[in-house]
Amino acid sequence: MITLLGQSVTTLEWVAFATGLLSVWLTQRMHVANWPVGLVNVMCFAVLFLEAKLYADALLQIAFFVLGVYGWWSWARVGRASSALQVTRSSMTEWAWLSLLAIAATAGVAGTLRALTDSPVPLPDAAVLVLSLIATWMQAQRRLESWLVWITVDVISIPLYWSRSLHLTAALFAIFLVICVAGLLSWRQRLLNPVPTR
Repeated sequence: MITLLGQSVTTLEWVAFATGLLSVWLTQRMHVANWPVGLVNVMCFAVLFLEAKLYADALLQIAFFVLGVYGWWSWARVGRASSALQVTRSSMTEWAWLSLLAIAATAGVAGTLRALTDSPVPLPDAAVLVLSLIATWMQAQRRLESWLVWITVDVISIPLYWSRSLHLTAALFAIFLVICVAGLLSWRQRLLNPVPTR
């Protein structure tokens, strides 16, 4: 246990912090290594969130693992060089369906958490779960708009994790927020000026 600014931080939370930061930084640069680093990250967070009674977030890490394997495969088959990866856009129809899915699934997961667990924060926990799954799927498809969903997740996550005494994790998500804005701008630039493929 390490103390940071008067708050106790476990070694596991430090590892989650470092791998999370590296994974998002690599994603912003469209580097395929973001996926394996992310797999290590989700294993750390699965334990942390379970201990903090953030059950939807803990469950999310299992889904992240599966989606991480899919994302890794999806990006790797395009090409290991980040220059081979092209940014795509979501259609209005896709946005409409994803928005409806987000609302319905968040309500359903929050209701389940209220009924079956002692979760002190079912609605934000559910929102982070659902929106993160949507953002990860969009990221695997290289959708520019995945960054908008990640930004929303970060805005919800910062006060949520702080309230559960995961202060380093809350700080990590504040850093994620900055990286996500940079990612949105970087991917937008890449969309407007695609890198020629060989």
